[in-house]
Amino acid sequence: MSTNRSIDFFEAQFQRQVAGRAFAMNPFETLALPYLQGDVLDLGCGLGNFSIEAAQRGHRVIAVDASTTAIARIRAEAGARDLPLEALEVDLASWTIDGTFDTVVSIGLLMFLDEERALSLLTQIRDAVRPGGRAIVNVLVEGTTYLEMFDPRHHYLFERDELVRQFDGWEILVSRFESFPAPGDTLKAFATVVALKC
Repeated sequence: MSTNRSIDFFEAQFQRQVAGRAFAMNPFETLALPYLQGDVLDLGCGLGNFSIEAAQRGHRVIAVDASTTAIARIRAEAGARDLPLEALEVDLASWTIDGTFDTVVSIGLLMFLDEERALSLLTQIRDAVRPGGRAIVNVLVEGTTYLEMFDPRHHYLFERDELVRQFDGWEILVSRFESFPAPGDTLKAFATVVALKC
């Protein structure tokens, strides 16, 4: 057990999914696939369903997550399939992006960090995208009422239009807001942006 409730929540979920061989991509990952180009960094990759699919499509991928279970699963799959995929287990509350990429993906990660760290990592994401490259970012936004997965000390619900504002000066290829029902008659509200660095 870690000292972060969000990490523990997902570690338990990933263990259940690995045991049940439940490896389907989520709708945000499916949306992101056609926008990938070149070398890809996948931050908060989870079980690696998206990273594995990207590598199968010929992208060189670095997949990063805090989950031991997730990274072990990705390494095993990448090795078995001889994929151009490197998986790193890191502390996402302090890890820094090293290098630049044609595509940087962060689906469902930033809201699990406190505001200062979330915005700092978002700046790193923008800086790590090569000119002509793309950032694909998905976060939970204000209006989300399902909070069971959050560590009360480490989370940040973005404002509805905050991601678009953060990519001012970029070409916005996709900007979406979607809500989904969650346990206990609650709601998950998401913003997704795909942005091209001019």
